[in-house]
Amino acid sequence: MSLQRFDRATLPASPWKNGGGVTREIACWPPGAGMDDFQWRLSIAAIAASGPFSAFAGVDRIITLLDGPGVRLASSDGAIDHVLNRPLEPFPFPGEAMIHGTMLGAVSSDLNVMTRRALLGAEIKVLRASASSAASAHGMLLAAQGRWHAHASTNTTQYGLEPGQGGWWAEESLAWRLEPLCADAALICVRMHATAQP
Repeated sequence: MSLQRFDRATLPASPWKNGGGVTREIACWPPGAGMDDFQWRLSIAAIAASGPFSAFAGVDRIITLLDGPGVRLASSDGAIDHVLNRPLEPFPFPGEAMIHGTMLGAVSSDLNVMTRRALLGAEIKVLRASASSAASAHGMLLAAQGRWHAHASTNTTQYGLEPGQGGWWAEESLAWRLEPLCADAALICVRMHATAQP
């Protein structure tokens, strides 16, 4: 599978049932999987009102503020109380936690990475300079700020990424050489790996 390109601006928007925002799904794996049986899911959410987050048993989540003033995340048991107000600083938490999000101002957008804990784990790095990314069988690149070049390890293909553009891949081991083309550029690199089995 080659890199599956996407543009944040043209991802279809799905309103939340509670009216508190919209989700733009980037990808869900495997194809055709629903919210109960995905292995991983990547999406961008626009949070427009305070309210509860959906719970996902057996899922690990990483949320990263993309823009806006942010949101305070607090769990009902007090174990989580985190102010998500610094852009491009990933915050992991268990999907089964009963989280309430309190807006800190106007609408905020965030990247959500979800992985089925028994199968996969995920790591996110925010790059601001040229870097190499180790190979992974599943992953995503997103130019959060500025323009980037992404060179695939498996061939001579070079992808140009404008702000808000990215690409994801699945079931193909890919490593990358990533190069910013301007100052103050930032790129989100997501790598997913199989969970060690006992």
